[in-house]
Amino acid sequence: MDLDLRKLRYFVAVADRLHFGRAADELHIAQPVLSRQIRALEKDLGSSLFTRDSHGVALTDAGRQLLDDAGPLLASAHAVRRRVSVAARGARRLVVGFRTGIPVIPAARVFEARHPDVVVDVQRMEWDDQALMLLDGRVDVGYVRLPIDETGLRLTPLYTEPLMVALPAGHRLAGKEQVTEADLAGEPLIWHAGPSTRPTRRPLPDSGLRVRGVEEKLEHVAAGRGISFVGRSETVFYSRPDISYVPIPDLAPEQVCLAVAASRTSPVVEDFVAAAQTTAEITAECGNHDMWPLGSGAV
Repeated sequence: MDLDLRKLRYFVAVADRLHFGRAADELHIAQPVLSRQIRALEKDLGSSLFTRDSHGVALTDAGRQLLDDAGPLLASAHAVRRRVSVAARGARRLVVGFRTGIPVIPAARVFEARHPDVVVDVQRMEWDDQALMLLDGRVDVGYVRLPIDETGLRLTPLYTEPLMVALPAGHRLAGKEQVTEADLAGEPLIWHAGPSTRPTRRPLPDSGLRVRGVEEKLEHVAAGRGISFVGRSETVFYSRPDISYVPIPDLAPEQVCLAVAASRTSPVVEDFVAAAQTTAEITAECGNHDMWPLGSGAV
């Protein structure tokens, strides 16, 4: 039995909202049609995906498993359409995603020497969209910082870099040669995800601020609303008088990897991965010495 992607999209809509009526409105179809499609999908899979009673709609164990698997599968299908469209236009283009502070140019130069007919474009990614951009085909290969949801991805470790604590310029610890985790006890934390992704395991109080990118995070730090952590290479790109960056050797270094969608098989992509591996040491060095501008465009 081949899994029907349309039914799968319908399932995700219901699973996200746990309401057939609202899902049907979002999909612009009638609710009875949606219900029939979900029943057909359950029949195809031989499993009940939802429980339906007077209290509402809930996912079964099978439904939760399907929801976990559905995202990468749908993103992969979307990526196939995107790549076919690019190929139909006769373009040879490789889009490389990167996080702040990670240079692309060393690997790009090695890659372009072997593939002078391929245009290398770069696309900046943030922590919350790096996996999705790889899975849905907006980015062919990406430099990422761990942790990342590895579902549907293949990761190649490249190098590590030390973490720094970002402090307001007037902070009691600003300007120190280094600090410890214990020094930061009680400091409000500005971070972009849940506790499992924080580099420190000491119980720092959550400031309640949810930030998306480095610039937003540093604005809150500069305003004195809390402290945060950044990779050493990020401090090169965001040197500013109202923020002090201090080494914190207690913390494990940040891992930088190259990520590719696990379903992606392409000699061109593999050649870029090889180029990134051979230039990893140069890339790490460039990232810590202001040698690569932010932004996006052709390399």
